[in-house]
Amino acid sequence: MNPDKMKGKCAEVSNIMKAIAHPQRLMIMCYLAEGEKNVGEILSLCEISQSQLSQFLNRMQREHLLKVRKEGQFSYYSIADKNITKLIQSMQKIFCE
Repeated sequence: MNPDKMKGKCAEVSNIMKAIAHPQRLMIMCYLAEGEKNVGEILSLCEISQSQLSQFLNRMQREHLLKVRKEGQFSYYSIADKNITKLIQSMQKIFCE
């Protein structure tokens, strides 16, 4: 990989890592690496307030880490990029097994 391309990729990955650096945001991403979940499911897994969860989800959506799908009254969240899913799964394999 040429140095300019590597520099760009390093900046991209650094921004992703910054966005998930908070323990609760990382936990949300770990749960979503297992598949799409609605807000209620995420809330029951994370043990945080609904307000906090909403803030985290909105921030990660603005940073293009998550995508949202609306179905009736429910919002379903999933990780926006398969490479981010692979990154989360790799971290889980290294640190959680």
